[in-house]
Amino acid sequence: MIENWIEEIKASAPPDELGMILVHHGLVRGTDKQGRKVAGMNLTYNREALKQIMADFERREGIVALRVWINEGYLKVGDEIMKVLVAGRFRTDVLPAFEELVRLIKTRVVSEREISPPDP
Repeated sequence: MIENWIEEIKASAPPDELGMILVHHGLVRGTDKQGRKVAGMNLTYNREALKQIMADFERREGIVALRVWINEGYLKVGDEIMKVLVAGRFRTDVLPAFEELVRLIKTRVVSEREISPPDP
């Protein structure tokens, strides 16, 4: 998927506008942020919120292309949560947009409920 996204963007973007492509590939960890064991998670996401956020980012100066894929449902440890790609002109355009886009997806788009492993 990511390789296809990159090839699509390289083929369609104006060469003088494309200088950097960043990718986030999120996975379900075996522990939560407090270090407790996790068996998996239930994940849902708001498609309309994602659509609006992406439209806002696509209008930014120096951003050439965005791609986002989010997994949904029950995810076990090691499963893919999401893939996010931001392509643009300069590092100074792409890095801040990339960081903000991932943060907004995590805080405004996805809803994650971690599942504890069963007691032994």
